[in-house]
Amino acid sequence: MRRLWSALLVACGFALIASVPHAQTNSPPQDPDAVCASCHRQIYDSWKKTPMAHASGPAAEGFVPADFTHAASGVHYRIYLDKGQVWLSYERPNAPPDRALNGRQLLLFYLGSGRRGRTWLYEREGYWFEIPINWYAKKHIWDMTPHFLNTRAMPFTLPVDPGCLHCHASDVAASLPDARNHYAGLPFPHGGIYCSSCHGDASQHLAQHGRGPILNPARLDPIRRDSVCLECHLEGEVVAIRQGRHLGAFKPGDNLFDYAVYFEDGRKAGAAGRATSQWESLLESACKRASGDRLTCTTCHDPHSAPSPEERVSYYRARCLSCHAGLASGHHSSNPDCTSCHMPRQETQDIAHEQVTDHRIQIPSKPYASPLSSAELVPVGGIHPSPRDEGIAWAQLGFRGDRAAGERAMKLLLEAEASDPAQASDAELHMELGFLEQASGNRERARTEYEEALRADRFNETAAGDLAVLDAQQGDFASAQPLWAAVFQHDPGASAAGIDLAVAQCRLGQPGAAAQTLHRVLLFSPDNETARRLSLALDRGDSQCTKR
Repeated sequence: MRRLWSALLVACGFALIASVPHAQTNSPPQDPDAVCASCHRQIYDSWKKTPMAHASGPAAEGFVPADFTHAASGVHYRIYLDKGQVWLSYERPNAPPDRALNGRQLLLFYLGSGRRGRTWLYEREGYWFEIPINWYAKKHIWDMTPHFLNTRAMPFTLPVDPGCLHCHASDVAASLPDARNHYAGLPFPHGGIYCSSCHGDASQHLAQHGRGPILNPARLDPIRRDSVCLECHLEGEVVAIRQGRHLGAFKPGDNLFDYAVYFEDGRKAGAAGRATSQWESLLESACKRASGDRLTCTTCHDPHSAPSPEERVSYYRARCLSCHAGLASGHHSSNPDCTSCHMPRQETQDIAHEQVTDHRIQIPSKPYASPLSSAELVPVGGIHPSPRDEGIAWAQLGFRGDRAAGERAMKLLLEAEASDPAQASDAELHMELGFLEQASGNRERARTEYEEALRADRFNETAAGDLAVLDAQQGDFASAQPLWAAVFQHDPGASAAGIDLAVAQCRLGQPGAAAQTLHRVLLFSPDNETARRLSLALDRGDSQCTKR
């Protein structure tokens, strides 16, 4: 049930021809860090050629034409220019009336440098979404966005939240409290990863003509130095956000582990099929274990420049030889590419058509043994997690179907709830406990936890939706209706909540209200088969509103 509810939040999208969004009138200023070039021209010019500098921007600057038909859903997609604007069109040719689909959407920004891939963003009523198709640059192909490769319906309301944007843009705005993809204006003021993302606020530095303070990550203690990179290059198998914190508040100079605890699964090693797992893999390498804090991301990667394809082999070989000078001659002199043997590229499982460089730095002739090798969740970086944080991490594995992990999570979270009065305001803890209790058949205890979660955070969609399900299962649609209504009002991309709301409205003798709700579901999610079928049934005078 929890996995289904989470899936609702990224289901399907808006189909009518979109009017020009209000955000378009505020296009981002170009190159806000050009002022840095007056003193740092060489660094600035080389940085401008890096993928980070082009990680996002106005849609037209990142335009890649598309003409792609997705076989499983039968939807034909095009991305094209029209009078200087970038549009996405979608249609299902020769479809029967109940599956007809035709529309287009104005695209405002792109995400992704294009070296690995690219996607685009659009806005609807202040809510921001990612389009359903991606450009996969390594293979030069178009396909559906990850996790929707085989979908039968068009996923058009994929929410764009600050956590995603922080790795593609600088100075990302906080989303409004009612929904993670709802913004008061533009979600970010300019494209690309700029100086401030690593060097922090430069206002005093500029005001004093370069003599004022500026943050240099290399001069920080190791944990804060590494945190600047790890904000985007540490993923973890599961992550527990610390109580009262959110990752969007992280700034250069902070300790990332004050905001979140990242866990690795001791039963796995290295990349484990994940595209963003370089740091976790590096921690398992003999190089890192021998070098300790001396070896960090910038030992091999210069954030101010990127080697050209012709320079890559010699550039990274020089990085290796800075520690292994004795191997400069005689060690596979016929193949100077150290990474081809010691850091081979592997296919990823979480992002289609992508590969990841294995940062475990293995010796091919020696069998690799992971230093983790346990059945435990291992905190990245030697952090000592609280019972609350460890419990939330185990709960995430439980939601993936690991029953033993769910039982362990329940024990830890109940311990945290009982031992710390501050947990009363911890919406995440109560929401996780509510689901675990519900999955165990303890409906009343689940209800209590969900109500506590909503007292702590009235916009907690999962708690509200699952509490409404408990009410509906008891036939109490009068209590379920306002819960679903609140979720759908604050997040119109939550189409399943809208459908459940329409069913409740029918059961309460409100077919007109149900028809209006379904109309809004289909406005944002035109390829939702359930909403379409229910809407057609209401048009025929059938007010039963059964989802099956």
